[in-house]
Amino acid sequence: MSQKTIEELEFEETGVTRKERWKIMWASIIGYAMDGLDVLILSFAMAAIVSEFGLTLGEGGMIATYTLIGTVLGGYIFGIFADWWGRVHTFSLTIIIFSIFTGACAFADNAVHLDILRFLAGLGLGGEYGIGMTLVSETWPGAKRARATAGVAMGWQAGAVLAAILAAVVLPDYGWRGLFLVGVLPALLAAWARHGIKEPPMWVQRKEMKKALQARKDAGEKLTAEEEEQLTEAKKFPLAHLFADKKTTITTIALTIMTSVQNFGYYGIMVWLPMILLKEHGLTTKSMSGWMIVTVIGMIAGIFVFGWLCDRLGRKKPYLLFYVCAAAMVYIYVNLGTPIALLFGGAFLGFFCNGMMAGYGTLLSENYTTDARSTAQNFIFNTGRAVGGFAPVIIGTIAQTDGFNTAFVLLSAVYLAAAVNVLFFVKDTKNTVIR
Repeated sequence: MSQKTIEELEFEETGVTRKERWKIMWASIIGYAMDGLDVLILSFAMAAIVSEFGLTLGEGGMIATYTLIGTVLGGYIFGIFADWWGRVHTFSLTIIIFSIFTGACAFADNAVHLDILRFLAGLGLGGEYGIGMTLVSETWPGAKRARATAGVAMGWQAGAVLAAILAAVVLPDYGWRGLFLVGVLPALLAAWARHGIKEPPMWVQRKEMKKALQARKDAGEKLTAEEEEQLTEAKKFPLAHLFADKKTTITTIALTIMTSVQNFGYYGIMVWLPMILLKEHGLTTKSMSGWMIVTVIGMIAGIFVFGWLCDRLGRKKPYLLFYVCAAAMVYIYVNLGTPIALLFGGAFLGFFCNGMMAGYGTLLSENYTTDARSTAQNFIFNTGRAVGGFAPVIIGTIAQTDGFNTAFVLLSAVYLAAAVNVLFFVKDTKNTVIR
């Protein structure tokens, strides 16, 4: 089969050319990179912010909490907007909101102002993940869909690396205010990358169908039972699709458990492991930089491999494999003793615990229709993000009384519970023709 024939078949399936698909892919990668950039910029700036405003550690932590609250609410709101108003228009709006209020953080007079600005920036940031994943899912052929959403998932790691570079270059000379101001530039790049992107054909067709059926009904024409059902479904509030019946509700809950475990594991590990390595295993700050680099490399490799496995084996088997391996790796890792083992063990930890990020965009897209796909992506993932936000507190509280080994044994059990959830309540959606 010639390359031209393959491209024609892919166009027939998606209604999008290869050039257009890749432009959408890069725009979505850059968009999700803003998420990683924002989280890490705040982390690097936190010490300077606390010092300048004379905050307690708890008050400093509230800045991150307000950002998280804004991110979750923004995900809910803009996910619904994207299903009603359009993916591209909403995507652009989220970038504008994020850019304006991230830059405005540089001019905050006090902690209250900064809390408000971080909350507003979070609103824009929250819409990025789900809308980008929806755009990619609706424009890439089914046989390559998981690898495509894996590419978007790698954007977060790129943003984290960029944040580290910006912090090293900007923070020493221009302080935390300069860091937030420079942080606007990548957001503007994301806005530029969206220029010329069109709405996915399947969303446009669905909107036109709804408009045509409504016009016929308003003109007094009697619709067929099938057409009435189509119009009713298309007019339904997007969030209602996620709980339309018992089967769909169970699926929504099961997928939310998956994203909750994903975020719980990530925040639980990345917040506490650096301190464990420094205080309990005697690693130096320089060694920690090496650990971070190796772990991020492991994460990227895990995302790549997981996306490939999903397209080859289906969606369910890779999740079962990675959840079990993540449970084992967390338990093994906290019992490693030598610095070299801890360093390279970080790569395997990142590989299994974060590799699963590759599959959520595809799995969520294939379980819901165009009427609610962006809503589903943002509602389910950001609910998981909200649950995951409690991980540092829960892990820290258990570690305070019973030690970190006990806390991480609990985390291993959480990954195993997630595997059971997938085994019984999540269907394999490979070969699903999304509509």
